[in-house]
Amino acid sequence: METQYIWVASAIILLLVEFWAINSVLKSGGHATSRLMWLAIIIFVPLFGMLAWLIGGPRVHNSTSLHHRAHRSRSH
Repeated sequence: METQYIWVASAIILLLVEFWAINSVLKSGGHATSRLMWLAIIIFVPLFGMLAWLIGGPRVHNSTSLHHRAHRSRSH
């Protein structure tokens, strides 16, 4: 396999992951200024921005698991 194809494949994967990160930021429930800051970081510093979003972005809490834990703690 030529190295050119490896670079093209890597660029496509990076672009797809960047689109995912941008979509995730836009769907997050944060303030508009916070979302704009995240978008700027992801767009201008893609690899760092995506890693930072993955680590420090908002967490989605599963309401069923929280409900299950609360119910289990009351029964004990």
